[in-house]
Amino acid sequence: MSDPVEGMRLWAVRGATKVGRNDANLVLEATSTLLEELVKRNELEAERMVSCIFTSTHDLNAEFPAVAARNMGMASVPLLCAREIDVPGAMPSVIRVLLHYYAPHDHQPAHTYLGGAEALRSDLQAAQ
Repeated sequence: MSDPVEGMRLWAVRGATKVGRNDANLVLEATSTLLEELVKRNELEAERMVSCIFTSTHDLNAEFPAVAARNMGMASVPLLCAREIDVPGAMPSVIRVLLHYYAPHDHQPAHTYLGGAEALRSDLQAAQ
């Protein structure tokens, strides 16, 4: 069996989405949608994923975003959830993700911002 990362380099991609309210099902749904789009845009496979860090704003604590990743089959990917820094005036109800993965050297990460979180990175036109 060949190494799935042979000839590749380590990359990281960012993403974020807003959640309508602090509800476990909405947290899971929003996180799943975000991850599905990140996987699609970056042509990712779980065996090339190294780790995934989720943060959520202080107002979202009904469920761990990592549960959505586990439900999607990312059982072998180390996942971590943390609280986002509560900066006054920052956008509320946001889940952020930082996903590390291996891809070819000429790959360009497609950062993904959904559900109103696009305003967080309007400088990244490719993320919209």
